Amino acid sequence: MSKSIKLAILGLGTVGTGVVNLINDNLDELKRRSGCDIMISMVGTRRQRDDIDPMITQSDDLMAIATSDDVDIVIEVIGGTTFAKDVITAAITHGKHVVTANKALLAEHGNEIFALAEQHKVHVAYEAAVAGGIPIIKVMREALAANKVNWLAGIINGTGNFIMTEMRDKGRPFADVLAEAQALGYAEADPTFDVEGIDAAHKLALLASIAFGIPLQFDKVYCEGIRDITLQDVNYAEELGYRIKHVGFAVRHQSDSGDDNDTANGIELRVHPTLIPEDKLLANVNGVKNAVLVDSHPLGQTLYYGDGAGAGATASAVMADVMDLVRVLCTNEKGHHVPHLAFVPEELSDTPILSAAQMTTGYYLRVHAHDNPGVLADITRILSEAGINIDAILQKPAHKAGQVPVIILTLPVVESQMNSAIAKIEALDTITDKVVRIRLDELA
Repeated sequence: MSKSIKLAILGLGTVGTGVVNLINDNLDELKRRSGCDIMISMVGTRRQRDDIDPMITQSDDLMAIATSDDVDIVIEVIGGTTFAKDVITAAITHGKHVVTANKALLAEHGNEIFALAEQHKVHVAYEAAVAGGIPIIKVMREALAANKVNWLAGIINGTGNFIMTEMRDKGRPFADVLAEAQALGYAEADPTFDVEGIDAAHKLALLASIAFGIPLQFDKVYCEGIRDITLQDVNYAEELGYRIKHVGFAVRHQSDSGDDNDTANGIELRVHPTLIPEDKLLANVNGVKNAVLVDSHPLGQTLYYGDGAGAGATASAVMADVMDLVRVLCTNEKGHHVPHLAFVPEELSDTPILSAAQMTTGYYLRVHAHDNPGVLADITRILSEAGINIDAILQKPAHKAGQVPVIILTLPVVESQMNSAIAKIEALDTITDKVVRIRLDELA
């Protein structure tokens, strides 16, 4: 007789309902793959649902469900960082394994939660917290376990990617596309987390910890949104052979000296709009799709692409974690699991996170100047004196009372050097507006 594993689902919104439907649709397949009977014993919901099997207990007391003796695995899909933290903590202290899709909670409180799980010899699984149905957590923790990750770059927020795609493909302004994204359910009524990059920063914090074996440090992720991206810049970038995407980067810098105290050592954690060459795979990830590009040794570059959100994609990721835990429970190997952040806890590194001023990228600069002789020479002189190499210049015809747009692409430079150069350019009498800067990455 096969063993029965009992699940509790906290939250019956889009994702929770998707999990219920997936289990109902694939129940026989799940048993064949795990060797166990998997059943939902309890669900936490504010209101009674007629479409739920009457044999399943429904309750609005989520804390009681999370600590019930009739539950082996708690699936948390309620979101938020307050009550969700309390209920997950209670489940862990009562010896329950936890599966969660809550990237904000883990990015901000994951160090504490994972330590508690280690103490109580249970596991917190979170594949669904990053990039929806793309199995990037499992890939990073397991498939790439023998590799040294050099850097990763990810389009990890579908709303932002939808907006940037529509702006480029259809020439629509930001505000117009955002309104459609909200109407389609891609963006919330308050879209701040999506368009300001906070959602992507939560996910990047998790990916970086797994990639480099560092504690979660969401508060050190540089974060810049897409509200200020204009059609003008989208079109100029296209003319120069680039596309603007909202990308999260985690980059390891290590000096040749091998000295851990060398100032060149550190990790960049940054989320911002980025010019990417139009022929790169990441530049061609469109709509609400997600993708993560990982550069590691010895494997090289690998790309992971798919649906980053939605009931089916997220439920698939949730159930992948459930299946891993079911296999552990069915074989009674409760103490054996892949470390939460890929590295054993005592081996997590204190590698410093570089400040924004220490980051190194290429730049797209749009400068508006009076159409006077010598303006371009002054700009290029300032950049040269700052040690900034120019890769391309595009000067457009004069418009708007004789103003000339000058677009400059630079090779990679430390941000502090660029800050100094921009300040000097803006101080010129011939410059009529603030310099627009967007970072640029060749993904080489």
